[in-house]
Amino acid sequence: MPAPIPAAAVDTDTAPQRLKLLSANIQAGSSTRRYSDYATRSWSHVLPAGNKRGMLDAIAKLAGRHDIVGLQEADPGSWRSGFTNQTHYLAERGGFDYWTHQPNRRVGQFASSANGLLSKFEPLEITVHALPGRISGRGVLVARFGEGDEGLTIAVAHLSLGAQSRASQLSFIGELLSDTPHAVLMGDFNCTVDRPEMQALFRQTRLEPPSCMVHTFPSWKPQKAIDHILVSDTLGCRDMQAFPAAFSDHLALSVELDVPGAALKR
Repeated sequence: MPAPIPAAAVDTDTAPQRLKLLSANIQAGSSTRRYSDYATRSWSHVLPAGNKRGMLDAIAKLAGRHDIVGLQEADPGSWRSGFTNQTHYLAERGGFDYWTHQPNRRVGQFASSANGLLSKFEPLEITVHALPGRISGRGVLVARFGEGDEGLTIAVAHLSLGAQSRASQLSFIGELLSDTPHAVLMGDFNCTVDRPEMQALFRQTRLEPPSCMVHTFPSWKPQKAIDHILVSDTLGCRDMQAFPAAFSDHLALSVELDVPGAALKR
């Protein structure tokens, strides 16, 4: 019978590490509980009213149970949020040492919107890119963890409503991630994974369609799977679930991910 391997001799660089990831469109802390709220509560998207701090505290509690979080529609500090950078606020309340954001869209003169990233691991590099489209104001935020080919890449995006713009945006993201073996793309895609523009993304990269569809929209009666956490075929993915992100019109999407030990090593 062979002798057991001493703990000190185990190669921690190759041993997989389990992470919990979350993607959440937080609607800038606003509340939408039914379709009629888009009309009757439209003021909440541009005015600093309502219980936005309370909503953010609820989202921070959910986010804090995860290791890396991608945010969409986080206000970077405009009038409607009381000049609160919501990504920073969630990082502090959720216990994240690292955060970054990508302001990319203004809503009139009173509001702004951003992609955000919260992490309990230090990224090696952060890059932001404007996405193409008929209407400007969409972007993708890319964080790289770990060095070399074994590093983990996390991308956060919020895609357009129109199919033509989405196609050009996904093609752009596909080029960014085409040579990345360990990649995750998460966000609000505004489409299901069976759309033709999504198939083009899968052909360009090692990202794979999820094994199960989790409906995330609308949050009060989920009927569409339009929020996604897409993972490379090199990474183990399990336990995908949807959770309320306070009273956002989207549910947040959570997943557990097995990554190589070297993927986060600096």
